[in-house]
Amino acid sequence: MQSEPTKSELEILQILWQFGPSTVRFVNDQLNEQKRAVQYTSTLKLMQIMTEKGMLESDKSSMKHIYTPTIEEKKTKGFLLEKFVDTMYNGSSSSLMMQLLGNKKTSKTEIEEIRKMLDKLDNHPS
Repeated sequence: MQSEPTKSELEILQILWQFGPSTVRFVNDQLNEQKRAVQYTSTLKLMQIMTEKGMLESDKSSMKHIYTPTIEEKKTKGFLLEKFVDTMYNGSSSSLMMQLLGNKKTSKTEIEEIRKMLDKLDNHPS
């Protein structure tokens, strides 16, 4: 990964991953709706910086610039999760899972989904 996204950059990426290529206005409106009050000019500047870093690309062919993420959601989240597990759990994903399941009231449906995933892993070891 060329550059690790900051918290604010991740918020923007989440919106673009969820809604697809978007204008700064749309992203700013979503941030204000979902997260916190953010000034349009702050969102614009951050998206310009993200473009300079290579995280976004901008289509300037129309009056409204459309921004598209250049980094993949799955790959980025995988990288950040791996870094988190390494830092917080000494690389032990089982410790992370035990913490997650111990801290939260896990529904029967979620437990069944976890079981199915574990069964798949048992049947198709990598």
